[in-house]
Amino acid sequence: MEGGPKILIIRFSSIGDIVLTTPIVRCLKQQIPNAEIHYLTKDSNAIILNNNPNIDRVIIFKGSFIEVLKQLRKEKYSYVIDSHRKLRSIAFVLRLLRPSKSIKKQSFKKWLLVNFKINILPKKHIVDLHFDTVQSLGVKNDGKGLDYFLREEDYISPDALPLSFQDGYVAVVIGSKHNTKQMPESVLIRICNGIQSPIILLGDRDDRAKAIRVENEVGARVFNGCGAYNLNQTAALIKNANGIITPDTGLMHIAAAFDKNIISVWGNTVPEFGMYPYMSEDSKAEVYIFEEKNLKCRPCSRIGFEKCPKKHFKCMNSFDEEKIISIANNWPHYILD
Repeated sequence: MEGGPKILIIRFSSIGDIVLTTPIVRCLKQQIPNAEIHYLTKDSNAIILNNNPNIDRVIIFKGSFIEVLKQLRKEKYSYVIDSHRKLRSIAFVLRLLRPSKSIKKQSFKKWLLVNFKINILPKKHIVDLHFDTVQSLGVKNDGKGLDYFLREEDYISPDALPLSFQDGYVAVVIGSKHNTKQMPESVLIRICNGIQSPIILLGDRDDRAKAIRVENEVGARVFNGCGAYNLNQTAALIKNANGIITPDTGLMHIAAAFDKNIISVWGNTVPEFGMYPYMSEDSKAEVYIFEEKNLKCRPCSRIGFEKCPKKHFKCMNSFDEEKIISIANNWPHYILD
């Protein structure tokens, strides 16, 4: 490490966005001799990065901007990568006075697509936009996809799950930060009723009540994991699943990092935003995108809403549920040890 460049990556949130920066973290570490990689993020998201062997130091943004800035200035970085490009990250870049590069977020082009349905977005995944920030350093995409690292203590013992789950299960993501990205409860119930394998419902504490209602309707084949585990434990459950059914959310990207079979269900957002599952070049996983392309109101937001602005929520109520069920029922089983 001695004598190598010291590089800072800035990304404060959210789960999926941070996971999507892991390819440049890996390639910086592996392609630049003796590079020392630091990563600035929020305290709540450090869990995503703490186990990453390609990161030498995770720096927590907590409390005073000035105090964190003082801490960063002492490091005398060779290069700063702003993977967030919001006011706070821009402020750090400007005050550090070090060579830097910021991701091109395509905000105006996304606005055009949302408001006027004019699509001039580059046909480029956001991961590849991240690689544009390190191009001047001679760093190239190695095609190995996303990373997510777990420790032994993150894994859930098979004994902690019902006995039937040890012969394989399907993970179904209940929630998302915005309601218009979530699958409606009635849709979830119908899909879960059709899946033959045991099912683990995943989400946070805010999703637990919805998951309980799904569990009550479907019965003993459903195990409610919402709010019961931390993020790394949830990631371990995804890693051991036959596959995952998920909206556009951070757990979808964690599943991609583990090269899992993915059914990706899109509501108010669209894959054209560049946030669809990003798989390695040699991936053997099955990835299916389900979206209602014939709705003139999509996309209605690049993030999401509390309720459907049109009040019909057709984007999440018009899928071929039988096809989703058929795909999930044909996934090979991942047997737990």
